Order: sequence, then structure tokens, then C-alpha cells
Amino acid sequence: MKFPVVHLPFLPAAGMAIFPFIFIKYNSLKKDKQIINHELIHLRQQIELLVVPFYIIYFFHYLFNILRYKNHDQAYRNIVFEREAYNHDSDLEYLKARKLFSWMQYFNS
Repeated sequence: MKFPVVHLPFLPAAGMAIFPFIFIKYNSLKKDKQIINHELIHLRQQIELLVVPFYIIYFFHYLFNILRYKNHDQAYRNIVFEREAYNHDSDLEYLKARKLFSWMQYFNS
């Protein structure tokens, strides 16, 4: 499945997936397969949760983590969706074999 990759120079992060788009901060990142794969993993997560619940879970898990870690970077990196994406973004074949709701296993680890 193809998703449009859009360059937004004011983006607060290198990349961001907001269904059905992948937004990137630098035009050169359109060729960065790892960042694109990371965002594709997020799009798959969004699709399996029918989009809106993804954002709700993402937001509340970040809030929980910020209370737990008291540090933005740790809170962000430990969101279950981010853990799955960071663990597999270098595996360009991951999405072909990924099982539904794979992000749920990161609640327990």
C-alpha cells in the first residue's frame, strides 16, 4: 500500500505519520528507508485501530509515561507504538510478516 510522503519543513520531528500521510521535515528523508519504514509501521498501527483510537492510546500512554519517567524523551520512546516502530524500523521486511496488534506485546516488556 502506498502512502503520500509530504515535505513539511516546520515539522517538530524528522518524520510523522498521520493517516494517510507520512510527513518529513527534510526533503532528503524521502529516500531514507528506515525513517519511511518507521512511519509505515505507525500507519499500519493506525489502520488496525481504525485511526482515531491510535491517537487516543498514543496520547494517554505518553501522559502515563511522562508521569512515570518525568522526562519527555523517555516518555516518548516508551510509548508502545514507538517501541515497536523503533525495534523494527531497520527491518524493511517487517511489515510483510507482522501480526495484527503486535504493538500490544510492548505493554509487558
